Amino acid sequence: MRGRLDDRRGLVWNTKWLEPFRQLFGDERASYAEALKRNYEQGPPANWAQSYISAYATMHPWEDWAETWAHYLHMVDALDTAVSYGLALLPDHPQEPELTDQTPVEEASFNNLMSRWFPLTYVLNSLNRSLGQPDGYPFTLASPVIDKLRFVHRVIATSAKKPG
Repeated sequence: MRGRLDDRRGLVWNTKWLEPFRQLFGDERASYAEALKRNYEQGPPANWAQSYISAYATMHPWEDWAETWAHYLHMVDALDTAVSYGLALLPDHPQEPELTDQTPVEEASFNNLMSRWFPLTYVLNSLNRSLGQPDGYPFTLASPVIDKLRFVHRVIATSAKKPG
């Protein structure tokens, strides 16, 4: 995992993304060792879900970046799988979320991904509950978390190598 985190760091370190990264995730220059010690002694803040994807993401800005990045990949992979199977959600009630867009994930805007992600998780959780199981997607995506996910999407989209 270490090498992969280093690769993700390289996408923002010494680039135009560093200052926006710091605004969203915090100052990565903070001592990792001190942050780790504090995390294990005090745990995450009580209200961590209002700004972070996971409790562990509160530990240090690089962990927040890594956890957000991993969550983004889960979202993209799940949506890509849904598209590959031609999954469409066509509810009987107009107020229920639908999923009909089959745009390839790699071509989708962030807003497009999110507009498809929420219906997919809604159905996933509904299916699990109907089987007496806990939610398959137990996360709450607060606005600051969505902003961080959007940032990851932008960094990936602009860092992709263009053909030619």
